Amino acid sequence: MPGLSAGLGAGLGAGLGAGRFDGATAIVTGAASGIGTVIAGRLLAEGARVVVADRSDDTEAAREKLSVDAPGRVMAVRVDVADPTSVQAMAARTLDRFGTVDVLVNNAAIAEGDNVIAMEVETWDADVAVVLRGAFLCTKAVLKPMIDQGRGAIVNIVSVNALGFYGNEAYSAAKAGVVNLTKSIAVRYGRYGVRCNAVAPGSIRTPTWDQRLERDPDVLDRVARWYPLGRVGEPEDVAMAALFLASDEAAWVTGAVLAVDGGLTAGNGVMMNDLLVEARDPDTPGSYGA
Repeated sequence: MPGLSAGLGAGLGAGLGAGRFDGATAIVTGAASGIGTVIAGRLLAEGARVVVADRSDDTEAAREKLSVDAPGRVMAVRVDVADPTSVQAMAARTLDRFGTVDVLVNNAAIAEGDNVIAMEVETWDADVAVVLRGAFLCTKAVLKPMIDQGRGAIVNIVSVNALGFYGNEAYSAAKAGVVNLTKSIAVRYGRYGVRCNAVAPGSIRTPTWDQRLERDPDVLDRVARWYPLGRVGEPEDVAMAALFLASDEAAWVTGAVLAVDGGLTAGNGVMMNDLLVEARDPDTPGSYGA
């Protein structure tokens, strides 16, 4: 089955400076701020037409900002990803305006549920509804058009929380569900030219940290100690990974979960530092200083 470039005639070999997504249409959920806005901007920069989908009041403002450098190629849609009717309307508007849906980035999420004993059932349900139900509904809404055109790329933004314990149990369980959904979609629909992959970020410097930073300005500096690369992530780190998975550069990649986490899930350097006291030699490369 053809990939994006084969189907659109605008692939990697189309000439110097050609965008990887020329002529393609992408829906990005949770695109009114943070990682979603950056992914949308990167897609636009590489030639895509982009649907900025979010339930936030800032959705139209995000469209206006992104449209400055891409007039006519951005549409804003207010959507509740947990509501089937709202999601179907988003897909219908996209097809009516742009004619195809070539890329879906399931990025919308909330993370309110922490500590199972203290958590209300309604809080659990809300997190799971946006994260897991939302990814299911949005994927379901675009699968038929993708199958009909013989191509499509779905990228799910999950989290290291899907791979281990980092708090926020409701969000984490929902993200783990999205990992399994990613693999299921990849296997069941691969023969129709549809690929599905996931990006699992670690701690990313987004507006979700703003309130915490007001109370604790040094929190991200402390968090950076957990990461072998010595820093927290930026939205651009996630965006570039997502664009790779959505592009023809990843034409033979499906069902994958790409950790974009500065090495966090590779191992625990802070723990190693505590255990291997004899290795604390600041003058030796690879040794952890005290």
